[in-house]
Amino acid sequence: MRHLPLPLALTARLSPVVVLAVAGWALTSGPFAASSATQQQPEQKTADRSSPSAPSSTSAAKTYAAAPAPCGSVPKATVTDLVPGAKTAGKEIPSTDPKLRRTCSWNALKGYDYRWLDVSYEVAESDKAAQKEYEKRVSEKTGGGAVPGVGDSGYSVVNLTTEDKQETREGMVVVRAANALVIVTYNGSDFETKKAPATNEINKGAIKAAKAAVSALEDGTGKS
Repeated sequence: MRHLPLPLALTARLSPVVVLAVAGWALTSGPFAASSATQQQPEQKTADRSSPSAPSSTSAAKTYAAAPAPCGSVPKATVTDLVPGAKTAGKEIPSTDPKLRRTCSWNALKGYDYRWLDVSYEVAESDKAAQKEYEKRVSEKTGGGAVPGVGDSGYSVVNLTTEDKQETREGMVVVRAANALVIVTYNGSDFETKKAPATNEINKGAIKAAKAAVSALEDGTGKS
């Protein structure tokens, strides 16, 4: 995932130190120097409890520390079904940061039918950051619908494009699972008829691959 380092609130760390320094002067040299030790002790304890050096109770370990190997995420039988003629091993696409993002691709032309399948894993710094990225991806691909029973939230959409009278139908599925995103792209064309596969075929294929990829993620690969 890649977008998601959170800025440090430096002023929140420095302000309590200044407050404590001023309070210390007032108690030792200022107008409150004559106060008894019993009066000073509760104030010191209160300051200690508010110190930013204490561990945050809201911090939590990431569920997924790294993106798993994507080419093993989809069963060979599923690859053969969705991309006839493709090498089931797939081909991993080079990434600028393999720990945070990894993608595997399968494609083949069998007769006149062409199919392409991509499976990507993206790891974010937190569930919240992953959810934000998930919502961004969904907003960019309107017209789809929810995919129930997969990850924490899932969405699929299918679009048709035409270039030089050749149709291509592409389905995309985005799933958020904790602090990770699983993104599947599946498309197809028929170069003889110049028609695209049916919407239902592409949508079902993309969802099938997405469910397999999410299962591979949740089985343990890449967990911290």
